[in-house]
Amino acid sequence: MKFRAFMLLALLAAWPSARGRAQDTPPEPSPPELSAFRVGSAFADCRDCPEMVVVPAGEFVMGSSQEERDALGVVAKFDTMESPRHRVRIGYRFAVSRYEITFDQWDACVAEGGCEGYRPSDEGWGRGRRPVIHVDYAKARSYVAWLARKTGQPYRLLSEAEWEYAARAGTTTWFLYGNKADPEKANFGHNVGRTLPVGSYPPNAFGLYDMTGNVAEWTDDCHHESFVGAPDDGSAWDAAKACKERNVRGSGWSLLDWTTRAAQRINDPIGQENSHLGLRIARDLPQVESR
Repeated sequence: MKFRAFMLLALLAAWPSARGRAQDTPPEPSPPELSAFRVGSAFADCRDCPEMVVVPAGEFVMGSSQEERDALGVVAKFDTMESPRHRVRIGYRFAVSRYEITFDQWDACVAEGGCEGYRPSDEGWGRGRRPVIHVDYAKARSYVAWLARKTGQPYRLLSEAEWEYAARAGTTTWFLYGNKADPEKANFGHNVGRTLPVGSYPPNAFGLYDMTGNVAEWTDDCHHESFVGAPDDGSAWDAAKACKERNVRGSGWSLLDWTTRAAQRINDPIGQENSHLGLRIARDLPQVESR
């Protein structure tokens, strides 16, 4: 009896400190089961990992029409860059980060020895849930590489076709929400004068936020001056080549209204970094039948 009483007292004495530790450091989430990868569902592979949304397989028409560009006064060079329009079939589900990668998520990478130890400037606007900025292509890839090492999962940048497909989310209008730019739907054109915390505007039909506006996002495609010869299966174009320019999608807080169109694409040198350029990521998924 004395021994049992002693053990009970010892357990009671240890319980508050154990409870405190649990509250200070939440347990890591368990890896998702295959059944969790239903279209539209969301998951995170670790406590500091981005929330990922499962996007369905599907088809869409990539690029813009001459009517669209003429109506909006789009700079003439995009007549070539956004054409010819072509059908793309993405025959697989994949996951896309619900939000642009934030300073919190980037700083977690740096704290664990990743992201080349690079702490980009926040321009004095604050870090936290604002999208990380001043990140060039190589550093964007370094974040993806860290996340893949940490989780053992196939994280990567989106291809340009995947990006436009995910942004459109079934829409065929010039912008994600209609044929006219709307400052109530996205952060662009110096309307706010800086980035905003991710999720400040309504999501698209796939549940993805800030696909246009706030910051532009690196894709994995080498730049080509037109869509002649572009892949039609969702893959990145010449991703493995050591090209000097990669394509950027989604426009940003300081850019003109017409740049927030779903089809708008621009080439940036791989060393480019500025206050309207960040990243969004993808993750490959097991291709099992969803229910």
